[in-house]
Amino acid sequence: MSSLDGVVPGIVDAHLHQWNPRSTPWAANRLSRLYSFLPAFGDRVFPMVVSQADREYVLTPSTVARVYEPLQYLADASAVRTVAGVRVETVVHMESHWRRDDTAGRTDTPAGRSAVEETRYVTKLPFGVGQSPELGAVVAHADPRAEMFAELLDEHAALTDRLRGVRWITTRHPDPRIRNGADADGILASTAFLRGFAEVAERGLVFDAFVYSHQLYDVVTLAREYPEATIVVDHLGTPVGVFGPVGARTGATAGARADILRLWRERMTTLAACPNVVVKLSGLGLPVLGYGRERWGNIGSRGTLAEMVGPLVEHVLGHFGPDRLIFGSNFPIDKPNTALDMVIGALIDLLEPQGGEYVLRKVFRDNAMRVYGIE
Repeated sequence: MSSLDGVVPGIVDAHLHQWNPRSTPWAANRLSRLYSFLPAFGDRVFPMVVSQADREYVLTPSTVARVYEPLQYLADASAVRTVAGVRVETVVHMESHWRRDDTAGRTDTPAGRSAVEETRYVTKLPFGVGQSPELGAVVAHADPRAEMFAELLDEHAALTDRLRGVRWITTRHPDPRIRNGADADGILASTAFLRGFAEVAERGLVFDAFVYSHQLYDVVTLAREYPEATIVVDHLGTPVGVFGPVGARTGATAGARADILRLWRERMTTLAACPNVVVKLSGLGLPVLGYGRERWGNIGSRGTLAEMVGPLVEHVLGHFGPDRLIFGSNFPIDKPNTALDMVIGALIDLLEPQGGEYVLRKVFRDNAMRVYGIE
């Protein structure tokens, strides 16, 4: 069985969320207070107080209602060395969308302030203490459509010299029971977004794009408009329902799932023609892919995970090549469905036969170091 020992000195996890919803202005803080005192009651109440879309997205309240900081991540990463031969050495913190508010890109709003406070909070976490990985880069929460977008970027940058990028979640789905992360369709291709995005490009920041697969042509528009900017497509482009039913009707039949996969392939192939686009091998355990609805997990084993995501990984490797793929765990969002060592092991199993040590070194370390400017 292959490992990364002798291939890289350590893994870079380029997609990690950290939060403490009990003490920060995060969207789930009220649920967190309830869950911290009465976890069993919280489990029972969860299906009654949140929508089907939110339930399917996180599976269990413990994912978002508990503290998840370096200590908790270290516990999840403890088995990685056994599987990979090396530990997770460095992480990229990905904004966690603390407030669902369409004004969160402005510094003069509570939501805008919470975006800045998230960056402040992350920089004070005990990364690099003991066996905890180092914080290599921060990708902050900001909306390029906002009038005060430049000022918000300045505030983020003043807090940390590790600011390397921006993310604004634009996920929208026509199925009414699939979670939307955005307030409108077509945001990435809109005039206001494209105009504001000049600030991202001029500052040399990376943009992480989180869209569902039917929205990928919006990323193509953005990438062509700003060929000098690096755009990272999160979570393999997220083909919702590709593995099974989600929402009200998405992926409900074998034919529907085949169509989702076919259209995802076509859009990713088009996207690969944009040399400034990188794909993140993250979100492999995302529940909205259609693994199932059981709160205790729906994948089961490293082999099963590799079998499920294999066609997706092989397609992007074939079209984007080893220099434009980056590993990210998407923890703790993916945690209900899969363990961190299982994700890394499955990717090693899939990538090593395709490109040996070269592709492993690129995906698990070198590309993230280059794209996110990690020193």
